[in-house]
Amino acid sequence: MGVREGLLALLAAGPSHGYQLKLDLEAATADGNVVNVGQVYTTLQRLERDELVTVKETDDEGRVIYELTESGRLALGDWMRRPTDLAAAGRDEISMKVLLVLATGSADPREVIATQRGAAMGLLQDYTRLRAEIDPEDIAWQLRLERLVLSVEAELRWLDRVEDRLGDVERKAPSLRRGAEAKARTSR
Repeated sequence: MGVREGLLALLAAGPSHGYQLKLDLEAATADGNVVNVGQVYTTLQRLERDELVTVKETDDEGRVIYELTESGRLALGDWMRRPTDLAAAGRDEISMKVLLVLATGSADPREVIATQRGAAMGLLQDYTRLRAEIDPEDIAWQLRLERLVLSVEAELRWLDRVEDRLGDVERKAPSLRRGAEAKARTSR
């Protein structure tokens, strides 16, 4: 989700000024989308240029109040109905790292996997601690935390699968393992 879509969604609930939109975006996404207030105002200017929002008024404190236009509602509806492209959602750095290690022998893949597993387990422990601290009525944080836990658990399962596949390859071709180890030693 971009800031653009977040602002459109918030403005669908009613007019607001930029700083309040920043706070509301962060709260609505359980701090999953922390933004700079300047980014909010730049995005609002683009949305106004594209006629997706309009300036409703300036309040007593001089803050510009933005309002969603009908075109903005249509754009928001289009975004809400469109599935998220998981392949384009973000770069999967750990996959790239493991694949590069396997292709190049630049490090011991089991060390890379163990390092990542340790970091993932630490995150899982942090998230478990957070569960106890979060207000059970705060649905945004509850859902965000659940998504984070599921993502870490999926990563751990994937790391297990990578290790299993490495074991299969090593049993079939032990020379591949020795070659990768030798290459890793010479590159250090």
